[in-house]
Amino acid sequence: MSPTEEEYLQLEKEINLDDIDFSDLEEKYEVDTGLDNYVIVDGAPIAPESKVPILIKVLRKLFNTVGEVVEGDDGVYMPLENGKSKGYLFVQFKTAAMAEAAIKSLNGKKLDQKHRLLVNRLSDIEKYSSISSEFKEPEVPRFKSHGYLKSWLQDEQGRDQMLLHFSETVGIYWNKKASEPEPVIEPRRAFTSRYAKFSPKGTYLFSIHPQGIQSWGGEDFKSIHRYVHNQVRLIDFSPNENYMVTLSPLAISLPTSAAERAQFPFGPESEGHKLVIWDLATGEPARTFALPPHLEGQKEMPWPLVKWSHDDKYCARQGPDALAIYETPSFQLLEKKLVKIDGIQDFEWAPAGVPLYNSKAEGGEHVLSYWTPETSNQTARVAVMQIPSRQVLRTVNLFQVNTCKMHWQSEGKLLCVKVDLHTKSRKTIFSNLEFFKLTERDIPVEKLELKDVIVNFSWEPKSERFITISRLDDGNPNPSIPKNTISFYAREPVKGKKVAPKYKAYNQVQGKHSNTVYWSPMGRYAVVATISRTSGELEFYDVSFDDESNKKDPANVKLLKTEKFSGMTNMAWDPSGRFLAAWSSSWLHSIENGYRIFEFTGNLIRDETLDQFREFIWRPRPESLLTNADKKKVRANLRQYADQFELADAMEADAAVKEAIMARRKALADWREYRAKHVGKAVQTGDVKMKIIEEIKEEIIEEKEEVIE
Repeated sequence: MSPTEEEYLQLEKEINLDDIDFSDLEEKYEVDTGLDNYVIVDGAPIAPESKVPILIKVLRKLFNTVGEVVEGDDGVYMPLENGKSKGYLFVQFKTAAMAEAAIKSLNGKKLDQKHRLLVNRLSDIEKYSSISSEFKEPEVPRFKSHGYLKSWLQDEQGRDQMLLHFSETVGIYWNKKASEPEPVIEPRRAFTSRYAKFSPKGTYLFSIHPQGIQSWGGEDFKSIHRYVHNQVRLIDFSPNENYMVTLSPLAISLPTSAAERAQFPFGPESEGHKLVIWDLATGEPARTFALPPHLEGQKEMPWPLVKWSHDDKYCARQGPDALAIYETPSFQLLEKKLVKIDGIQDFEWAPAGVPLYNSKAEGGEHVLSYWTPETSNQTARVAVMQIPSRQVLRTVNLFQVNTCKMHWQSEGKLLCVKVDLHTKSRKTIFSNLEFFKLTERDIPVEKLELKDVIVNFSWEPKSERFITISRLDDGNPNPSIPKNTISFYAREPVKGKKVAPKYKAYNQVQGKHSNTVYWSPMGRYAVVATISRTSGELEFYDVSFDDESNKKDPANVKLLKTEKFSGMTNMAWDPSGRFLAAWSSSWLHSIENGYRIFEFTGNLIRDETLDQFREFIWRPRPESLLTNADKKKVRANLRQYADQFELADAMEADAAVKEAIMARRKALADWREYRAKHVGKAVQTGDVKMKIIEEIKEEIIEEKEEVIE
């Protein structure tokens, strides 16, 4: 006899079904739905029902390139509505691994000009379908202040900061002329696993770790952002600190679990990529790129792989026979196509807006230069191109070229191309300099022909003067023989406006081992150095010595001082141009590591040897906010300011002098306070009485001695 409904209800009350374990039955009769084998594809064309079979055939062929789609109607299902497809479809693969491969390879695939496929797991529907239909206001992260990121610029003494990396410790210090460096923060051990680097204007400090990059900033250098990029090796920045570029030898791989993917900064479109551009303001990746095939597996990587225009508006990557130019912040290809340049070897952006002839663009034009080598049917070429128009403004054809190196003048007014050429026999190499004058009509090019090979070229900042180091290619490779020549070039003064001034070497120093030139950021002073693991030498030059008229007479070049520094590996000017640091890094050799700091005149002010010293970095500064009128006023009152700084230097150099000056200042302040107090009382009580003080002074107006016989 079957139980009645009332008996069923009574039985349900007595037995709690939640307490019964059905795991053995669920395991025995488990049904595999196979959702991991399916992908859902959005972005497909909306086609009439009559054309759907053809569309399915095209898409099936595409998905079969990355896996094996199930045969028959079950393999590809495209829903229809009102006689048309709905723009999405379901694809079933034979294995879940094939479905995963389809997501990695075809997500974001451009089907045609108007349609881009978006491929996702069908199983992810459960994750997104569980979202509540009720609106819930998102939680906005609480604002975290990092302090004033440019606080070091407010230092009353105008000091610069420097970073010292030794052993496993990184310390940041104030540079003091006549005393030991003063720590900005307590030196930190294990601050970075590789090296540290400041951003171009000094706002951020970056450390390198196996998991990625960490940025620091503010008065106490607190943590700002973490940038996840596994085993990152190289970093670079855009000139205005808007973006950072990182490179890792390991390709980006998406986590397997959904929870990890939710926290991972990269999407499926970044799978397999190694180059990342980060937005420094948000800490998020702005764009990722795969490494070009010709660079895969190279031990020495050309760096940077992404080069920027002066204002961060454009960036560009070089590939085989093409230049890819992207516009920020979208990082979409400019005009959606590459710039085809057969055989392109190198390119450089102008470091400032270029004031082209008759151009009305505020701040100047965006210009880049590039060169291509000789081929069987074409000469080598150097060209200047305007962006975004892609117009080639000027081209120069060159013959018998070995290589070219492009050097932009800091204001973008001149481009010097160092061209290394060979004779017809290819036994001798020599250099020519090609100067592109971008501010003049039709961009004329001036050629300077030389007999030597130029090993180093350097423009003076904001000037047309430059220094070269060259040597004669005489076939004798003996490095012990000093045969380099240091040449100081400037425009040759000419009479008459119709004659264009040409470059001339006004001063030359021969028989040197020198191989490096470093101009002061303010110009005028330059250090010509020999950097070598076995020997080192620094020569400090003033190229406007005794030039009271400020006309920068090119003949006024004077050697101020010569210093020896055995084992010197690197050197750098501070942002003010007052000090130069030279150091010996344990990364290159392990003998007498440490650093030295010189004044711009060559006087040594600090010599410190540190065990396992690795790196010295000056903290960069942004451009000065002073106008030309402000700078003129400072120059006019330079003696007044100099007296103040000389007094501060004297106090810093000698404790006894400092104590005496402070005692005098205190005595003067006490006297003024006492006088103000008692004079005020006398005025209030009416006790002020006039006193007449008479003084008798004797003065000898003229004195004459006569001998009376």
